[in-house]
Amino acid sequence: MKARYTGFAEFYPYYLSQHADRRCRRAHFVGTSLALLAVLAALLSGNAWWGLGALVLGYGGAWIGHFRYEKNRPATFDQPWLSFKADWVMYWQMLTGKLSW
Repeated sequence: MKARYTGFAEFYPYYLSQHADRRCRRAHFVGTSLALLAVLAALLSGNAWWGLGALVLGYGGAWIGHFRYEKNRPATFDQPWLSFKADWVMYWQMLTGKLSW
């Protein structure tokens, strides 16, 4: 049975606990960075296939991190919207040095 969260503030500590292995966070960071580049390529080229590439790169990096390093199930399977927001918060915290990667 999946846990219910009343909001993002309650969910985010759980989300971070699912990313305790630095290699998982790094895989997320690389995947998200590549996804951002793919979105930029889609906008600049007008080629929508880059949008599909962004999804594959972003989720691919995250799933590699979870299945290979954390050995857990990505939170996005149970909490897709909270996980999407949490991924961007974690990305920003790694980018700014608040969270180690």
